[in-house]
Amino acid sequence: MLGTIIPARRFAIAMVRRMLQVDLPAAVRSDEDVEAEMWRNYNWNFSVNVIDGSFFLLAQSLMSPTTILPFFVSRLTDNPFYFGLLAVLANGGWFFPQLFTAGPIERTARKKPWLINLGFFLERMPLVLLTATTFLAVRSPAWALALFLLAFAIYNLGAGIIAPAWQDLLAVCFPATRRGRLMGVTMFVGGIAGALGAVGSSRILDTIAFPRNFLILFALATILMFLGWAVLALTREPVRQVPRNAENRLRLWTRLGRILRRDQNFRRFLIARGLLAVGGMGVAFVTAAAVSKWDVSGGTVGNYTVAFLVGQSASNLLFGLLADRKGHKVSLLLGGLAASIGYVIAGTATLPLLYYLVFVLLGVYFSATFVSGLMIVLEFVGPEQRPTYVGITNSIIGAINVVIPLAGSWLATVSYGYLFALSAAASLLGVLLMAVWVADPRHTPDP
Repeated sequence: MLGTIIPARRFAIAMVRRMLQVDLPAAVRSDEDVEAEMWRNYNWNFSVNVIDGSFFLLAQSLMSPTTILPFFVSRLTDNPFYFGLLAVLANGGWFFPQLFTAGPIERTARKKPWLINLGFFLERMPLVLLTATTFLAVRSPAWALALFLLAFAIYNLGAGIIAPAWQDLLAVCFPATRRGRLMGVTMFVGGIAGALGAVGSSRILDTIAFPRNFLILFALATILMFLGWAVLALTREPVRQVPRNAENRLRLWTRLGRILRRDQNFRRFLIARGLLAVGGMGVAFVTAAAVSKWDVSGGTVGNYTVAFLVGQSASNLLFGLLADRKGHKVSLLLGGLAASIGYVIAGTATLPLLYYLVFVLLGVYFSATFVSGLMIVLEFVGPEQRPTYVGITNSIIGAINVVIPLAGSWLATVSYGYLFALSAAASLLGVLLMAVWVADPRHTPDP
């Protein structure tokens, strides 16, 4: 038996290495050469990544983890636990694996094969299984729910495994003073496309019977995700040999401890950013609260998605340009304040109409944490350790996002008001610590 397992393991490792192009030689190049190639391909890469991001956001509007997916789950079960579990899978699945894949990605000269070759199987293919769950929704809701959660977990874990490569690819292809603009334009264009998609999803949910309505939405989202993958494959990556040093030869936990002890500003950032993540606890329950209070229709839920995307799109360009000029810290502060105000309104609202404003403000929060929450980490350190910093940040945030929605599920069974109050307080505390305790890394020397 063991003699069979070892060759199979070696074969699998060899296939993965070939898929990631690990054994292909990479030239030793100067920073000036890499920068010249980066600017030479800047317009091409900018266009490719904006188109890919637009496809992704349009797909997300059709299977939004904030509105559409919780509504699908609510048709299969009325247990609030599963709404929290959905948030655990969405957040923890994406964030948590990154700490473990950051090292291998850091030692790989080419980042694009992680996204294109490995990402095809880990991130895109599970969406086909997710779409298939709609065929079981009427005949066997329990099995449909189990299969849906499994497919959703695989999809998010796959995305998390390759995420540090995506962020590092952006850092290689775009200078620090252009990344905010890239993310802002991408989120703006994608937000407009997503808003149109949300309008269409609202009509589909209202006019087509369950579960065919969700089958159409999930199938369209899957097609769009594969189109985005094909466009992303056109990215022109500047490739150079990865420098090796004593630091990146150390074991994972040794490196983690050294970085957290040595880099005080990064450590403080993680605490403040973690509190903003705790503040995101209530996002997954806003739709459920509206359904519980007023029994809103599927069309209203689709319109809430539109409101969310309007808030996101309106702030994307602002935060992108603001971050390029002033740094990403300012955007995070504004996003955290928007979340605090949104939760206060959600907890005290007496009309479902007020929830449109809540979703607009949560869209602002999502835009800030996505645009600047991801991009600010790239500025704490040089390229030699960038994936490790990305992995540390996202895995810590992921660990928080695994625990917090479960606590939110329990609080939701007691009172949605308590849940939104705690979320507002955590967001506000994160904003205060970020403002007075964390120095913007763009304006400070490398640790």
